Amino acid sequence: MQLSKQNLQERQERVYDTIVIGGGAGGLSAGIYLQRYLLSSLIIDKGKARSFWMQELHNYLGLPPDTPGKVLLHQGKEHYLSVNGDLLNGYVEEVVDEGETFAVRVKVGRQNSIYPVFRSKYLIAASGIIDHLVPLDEMRNVFEYAGYNLHVCMVCDGYEMANKKCGFFAGSEASIEDMVFSLSWFTPYITVFTHGLFAVSDEMRQKLTAHGYRLVETPIKQFLGEHHHMTGVELVDGTVVDLETGLIGMGSQYHNTYLKGIDLEMKGGNLVTDHMCRTSHPRIFAIGDLKVGLNQVAIAVGDGALAATQIWRDIRRAAGPRRWEENISVPV
Repeated sequence: MQLSKQNLQERQERVYDTIVIGGGAGGLSAGIYLQRYLLSSLIIDKGKARSFWMQELHNYLGLPPDTPGKVLLHQGKEHYLSVNGDLLNGYVEEVVDEGETFAVRVKVGRQNSIYPVFRSKYLIAASGIIDHLVPLDEMRNVFEYAGYNLHVCMVCDGYEMANKKCGFFAGSEASIEDMVFSLSWFTPYITVFTHGLFAVSDEMRQKLTAHGYRLVETPIKQFLGEHHHMTGVELVDGTVVDLETGLIGMGSQYHNTYLKGIDLEMKGGNLVTDHMCRTSHPRIFAIGDLKVGLNQVAIAVGDGALAATQIWRDIRRAAGPRRWEENISVPV
């Protein structure tokens, strides 16, 4: 059922088997599996899934390569609701471990907000990350091209950048080291832009020069292009650099602050999990971009299946086999 301010009261007395925080591809996959395991679930979705901004899902098996991410998410939500899952649009502010249950406090509504608390036995953190984009005065100029030929994921879209003049928009020297020399597998025609955000060491300058890559440290004024096709950048000094594509490597924000009150094993910004996506807490699972691993839609969907299956196994084993009571002989 789609929950709202008007009908969520009846669900606040319920203890769900699992609350899934995040309605992206991973969270929806987990919810569908949970419901098909005859478990009760609530997905709480803040509405900013990373995949929503993907204009084309090029490498998801079985989908036309021009399928927008928002179409995948819409179909996933319809599927989840069709198997009687509960879905609430809201922002999870806090999770409290009460021992046998988790108390999940949610902000519902941007205006005249209410703050209901829902409870569950298990928790799946599927709230993902959001990529930092190039910080311009006019951010609409960035959104005009981001997700089209201005990419944020080399694994997803390296193929789309093959042998093209590519701008790499760096957030730090570490991002240059981590990504540029891997990007060269797809294209050697790389110009690195720092946007004046950080200093580049002499060692890195020499390394870029040795590989023939250009370094531009002057801040960017705006991206150039039309109809969502970026053709270059204009710098604040008026210089124009022609490009055919771009990759942004400016880091990401992890949506996991609601877990700050729970001691969980981390690796950098990611949650550490086992092969079934269980974190260091036995009843908290992390899937998709929040966990250590590969940030891909297909991986997130698989993670959802793994986490839901392990939760079902836990609950099934604790409950024991069901008995066919009418077929059991009554002793005389």
